[in-house]
Amino acid sequence: MRKFFQEIKADLKFKTAGPGQKLSEPSRAPREKPRAEAAPKPRQAPTDEAQMAAAAALARLELKPKGKAPSASQESIRNQVRKELMAEAAAGEKGLPEEEKEEGAAAPSVSGVYFMCPLSGVIVRKDQKEKQLREAIQAYFSVDPVAASIMEIHTFNKDREKVRVGVETMAKYLDNIYLHPEEEKYRKIKLQNKVFQERISCLEGTHKFFQAIGFETKTLPVPGQGKESQGVNVGPEEEQYLVLKEEMLSRLEELKDSKEQLLSSEPLRARLDRQLRVFQPSPEAARFELPNDFYTLSAEEIKREQRLRTEAVEKASMLRTRAMREKEEQREMRKYNYTLLRVRFPDGYILQGTFYARESVSELYSFVRGALREDWLPFELLGPGGLKLTDENLAFNECGLVPSALLSLCWDAGIMEDIEAAGEEQPRSLLRPELLAEVQTL
Repeated sequence: MRKFFQEIKADLKFKTAGPGQKLSEPSRAPREKPRAEAAPKPRQAPTDEAQMAAAAALARLELKPKGKAPSASQESIRNQVRKELMAEAAAGEKGLPEEEKEEGAAAPSVSGVYFMCPLSGVIVRKDQKEKQLREAIQAYFSVDPVAASIMEIHTFNKDREKVRVGVETMAKYLDNIYLHPEEEKYRKIKLQNKVFQERISCLEGTHKFFQAIGFETKTLPVPGQGKESQGVNVGPEEEQYLVLKEEMLSRLEELKDSKEQLLSSEPLRARLDRQLRVFQPSPEAARFELPNDFYTLSAEEIKREQRLRTEAVEKASMLRTRAMREKEEQREMRKYNYTLLRVRFPDGYILQGTFYARESVSELYSFVRGALREDWLPFELLGPGGLKLTDENLAFNECGLVPSALLSLCWDAGIMEDIEAAGEEQPRSLLRPELLAEVQTL
């Protein structure tokens, strides 16, 4: 282990090279010896399109004038031509599934972008997170119907301004009941009321909320309606109302608490799952194969991208300064929603995680600390090219760390010297043992 820390010290000293000296990456694991070539995998069967292309080529050969019967050597040549034609047709196809692509293509570095539901703890793919949230909130009605209905209101109504107006209007209804419990008129809400229809009834979850806090739907006669007034019938005799149950008058504090909860709640959001992985030292650390999840844009993002492109066309004829070019480069980086980051430790182990492209560098530092045996150990992170990531407030897309990047970790030289001088036996790696127990190979 002493040798391990000596290597770290030597690497850190090399990092502090003076002007003119080349800055290198932190010490890597010894280069692995070339492995013996594995037996070639059997080629996948060609697709229907590939077979059709090969058949067409062979048909053209058959159209040539026939002479003598082909010899055995000619037949072997023809067989070879058949194989090559089919291989070329298969290789030329666009959009083939992964299993039909050319041999040697790398597997994805991560299988997709995943999210965890904060209610159920279930981890799902990005395209399933909305469904999982709905299922979890629906299940939560059996635990706390008031809280569940509030989650629905804030989570599934996307227009935040409408939610704000609706919630504030609902709060006024409850305030009137709390402040004037003796007034029967405040305990009834007419469902066909214009304000109620425009501000509240149009929002998902609002009727469930009123039901959860003690309201029930009743059909009541409308005062002054259903009678003849100067020989003219003035309207319907009954209308629907939300009416507060009598027993709730003795539980007005609960009503007040529900109102405060309604006003202070935020949308329930699925949390991005880091998909933490630890890999063995590998020369493939800088190779990334990202799935479509990292590039797929939502409808709103497509509109935004179109707007940005229109602006770029309008500015194309303008003389751009360096600042303008840098700003456009930053804009280009912002079109990525996620980034896959790898941190290589001095002993060669690689820590991998998925992040939002707009998260700050501080999140990466926290991620690395959470993977250490001792989270107090000071360290620095070096980006591509050996640049230190000193400003933890910068976003990944502002640092050029999207849609993927390989970084290097360096321990604090002084602390490592103290640990080495103490003469205590150190573990083979400073990563948490439960992570090393599930180490994978790139």
